[in-house]
Amino acid sequence: MPEKLIIIGSGPAGLTASIYAARANLFPLVIEGFQSGGIAGGQLMTTTIIENFPGFSKGISGPKLIEEMRTQALNFGTKMISEDIEKVDLSKMPFILTSSSGQIYETYSLIIATGATAKRLDLESEKKFFGKGISACAVCDGALPIFRNKPLAVIGGGDTALEEALYLTNFGSKVYIIHRRNAFRASAFMQKKINSNNKIQVLWNKVVIEFLGDNLLRGLRLKDTITQEESTIEVSGAFEAIGHKPNTSFLNGQIKLSENGYIITQPKSTQTSVEGVFAAGDVQDPIYRQAITASASGCMAAIDAQKWLLEKGFY
Repeated sequence: MPEKLIIIGSGPAGLTASIYAARANLFPLVIEGFQSGGIAGGQLMTTTIIENFPGFSKGISGPKLIEEMRTQALNFGTKMISEDIEKVDLSKMPFILTSSSGQIYETYSLIIATGATAKRLDLESEKKFFGKGISACAVCDGALPIFRNKPLAVIGGGDTALEEALYLTNFGSKVYIIHRRNAFRASAFMQKKINSNNKIQVLWNKVVIEFLGDNLLRGLRLKDTITQEESTIEVSGAFEAIGHKPNTSFLNGQIKLSENGYIITQPKSTQTSVEGVFAAGDVQDPIYRQAITASASGCMAAIDAQKWLLEKGFY
């Protein structure tokens, strides 16, 4: 028998959706993921302390938050399988999902909560210090004690990079923006705000070639893209703002995406371009990308799916 609801993804969006769906007696099946698009649990699995998720006055680690959500979902009757979905057939009902092991799953409704993977610099030293001074989210991590009153760096040149640099001026003693070109891609409004902030220094035509430190990040080795000259700066934090890639490749063009690859949902809904298929979390959110907003959209997707199943007589 086909499942009433399958949820692909086990980050805060997918797990929140499963909690709501399980409490509605939909007995959802969560395909947690295994390797594709990052580890099961999403980006929170690489986050140390989360201080801005409501309900945890002393903060909580990313893996612990995911563990608590997962346990809560299981307690309400959610089924979970640790696999990657390799392809889907959304052309007929029930929908057909094929895993990387060749397992076939059928479902009457689907919530896609596969998230978006932060683009990171391909350096061995980056891997060493990620989570130990290197982050892909200033709003998530910028207020942590290890970054307060310390020199910080943002890598990138778009609106997100400039927004993160401005945000970090609330905590760091100085903020460098490291950009590989001699001009920003960001909006004129954002550039004006950067230029008027005396805590920010832009390092033009520079790329990071090595992250330096001992147990924690202590500095960056830079290379000038024009002269090839190398230099170092001391920083206690580096925030990579070079973009995100939504995890949608397995959809193979069957759902309408934005030009950046994010799933497009209908206004005031999580409904996608395919009836019975819903999207939640960072896979459809290029703006906020927070655990709390992902959870909120997971709640919405579960409610939307429940209403749709009821209308179609599957529930």
